[in-house]
Amino acid sequence: MSSLSGKVALVTGASRGLGKAIALELGRQGVMVGVNYNNTAEGAEDAAKTINLGEGRAIAVKGDVGSFADCEKMVEQVSSELGPIDILINNAGLNKDRTLRRMSVEEWESVIQTDLNSVFYCTKLVIDGMIERKYGRIINMASIIGQMGNVGQSNYAAAKAGMIAFTKSAAQELARFGITVNALTPGFIETDMLAGVPEEPRAALLARIPLGRFGTAEEVGRLVSYILNDGDWITGQQFNINGGMYMGYA
Repeated sequence: MSSLSGKVALVTGASRGLGKAIALELGRQGVMVGVNYNNTAEGAEDAAKTINLGEGRAIAVKGDVGSFADCEKMVEQVSSELGPIDILINNAGLNKDRTLRRMSVEEWESVIQTDLNSVFYCTKLVIDGMIERKYGRIINMASIIGQMGNVGQSNYAAAKAGMIAFTKSAAQELARFGITVNALTPGFIETDMLAGVPEEPRAALLARIPLGRFGTAEEVGRLVSYILNDGDWITGQQFNINGGMYMGYA
């Protein structure tokens, strides 16, 4: 039996892509999962159904993570229906790519709000309970773009770099309470977002990956599972999972 069996998790942005893969992996470990979505109810309900047919238990939880009030409702719903939250996966995000000269204030602010402010909102709302129970696991899903930057993604890069810095600060604050905080920095993963990239730039991206292929959402889910199961002495770290595309640490 997994050491996570019976734990309660909230996974934000879990109706598709990485979030859904992480939610399903946690479900296989016997975790009770709050599967958050904002617009794509079908994907979240499908993930919850799959988990409920297996070892875990799950509910679909609607909420805009860019709204503190919505985050409060999400945490309250999960806590009421599944139990106090032991595991938080801050995964929800969006991108609105445009060069600096053409990027609007709304495009900047909406990405920062959803990708970075949400991490503060959700973390703030769960840590009091974790402190009381002397246990908590928080994983922030950052990105390779937050490490190396990218043309047309200054808003996204700033948000993801902020997630990494937030992770290190939160880890230092919360370690004495038995709470670990870590970040994942995935590279280019086979998701709907990557599927929409035209063939020529897609080939150019692939050529930059030493291992010669894009990653899968399931591989990211398994890394999350490892950190949660066996990472009791790991905190404040960022885990690169990018096929060797970026080998730095910053």
